[in-house]
Amino acid sequence: MAHQAGGQRPAPRPVPDACDTQAYLQDYAVLLESLALPSLVVDHRWDVVMANGAYATLFRGVRPHPTAMPGDSFLRFVLFHPDAAEVLGEHEPGWCLPMLAHLRTALETYGHDHELQSVRRDIAQDPIMEAAYRQGLPHWMRAVGEHATRLDGAVRLLHHPDPRRGPTECRVVDETPQALRELGYRRLTMVLRDARRPAAPVRRPRRARGTAAHLTVVPAPQD
Repeated sequence: MAHQAGGQRPAPRPVPDACDTQAYLQDYAVLLESLALPSLVVDHRWDVVMANGAYATLFRGVRPHPTAMPGDSFLRFVLFHPDAAEVLGEHEPGWCLPMLAHLRTALETYGHDHELQSVRRDIAQDPIMEAAYRQGLPHWMRAVGEHATRLDGAVRLLHHPDPRRGPTECRVVDETPQALRELGYRRLTMVLRDARRPAAPVRRPRRARGTAAHLTVVPAPQD
């Protein structure tokens, strides 16, 4: 419009240089590592682009898994790793259902993404998770409201491996700078609060290796 009215054409937006982008990400990884709080950067698939040592420490006790390690995919870890509930307290309402909601939103935006489609197929292979995705998730969102699916600002329970912390609440804070946002990335930091020490903390039994991380918010189908 300014050009048509006789003004000067706006300067074209500079195209990010690949070398500059790589250097920025390397420097940002140094910044991330300097933090004492668990912090990670994820892409639109929730694949982990980078994470700091505090994040690695939080999940240091989880067993190897072929597809759902917390340093590879936060989404897959939450949904499929049998040890997820050992670290992520109140696992189903606090972490699983919100991540299922994020998956649904991502599929609406990036419907042809092969990795997101792979996660969706893995859910479909588990009857209980499929029921949670199709029936449980809409019911839960109607009950608690869409705001409950947002991670930014949410307070969640962690079972920190440091015995001085134990059950610990954290507030998840989205603090993504513009440069990361333009790359399609998102940075999340878990701000640990003072240790929460209930009289009798409820811990889910540790599942055997290779078993699925079934949800229980939706009853198992009857034979």
